[in-house]
Amino acid sequence: MARRRITAEAGTAALRRWAEAGDADRRTVATAVRYLLEELAERAPGNSVEVRVPPFGVTQCVEGPTHTRGTPPNVVELDAATWLALAVGRLSWDEARAEGRISASGIRADLTDVLPLVHG
Repeated sequence: MARRRITAEAGTAALRRWAEAGDADRRTVATAVRYLLEELAERAPGNSVEVRVPPFGVTQCVEGPTHTRGTPPNVVELDAATWLALAVGRLSWDEARAEGRISASGIRADLTDVLPLVHG
């Protein structure tokens, strides 16, 4: 398991500020995104799926075949607003896919079973 870089206190504080503001400052959004990516990696450990939230962060998660070079076969990419909404349960995976807010490739690139990470 990767070492957490954002404490639970800092992460939940950033999430709370984001939830209250609706449109939080860049530093708050970055902290909330990275905290939830760390939470995802902890709850769904593995290296078979890469989740990208540019420009704020990336993590690998979900058990299965691992890759060692180049772009992994299972990639999920989404913007920060979509990631935060999914991770806190304000948006479902199916809704986000239907709206074109998620780019997901590969047979394991579906995070329905692990989201939401928190409720807010």
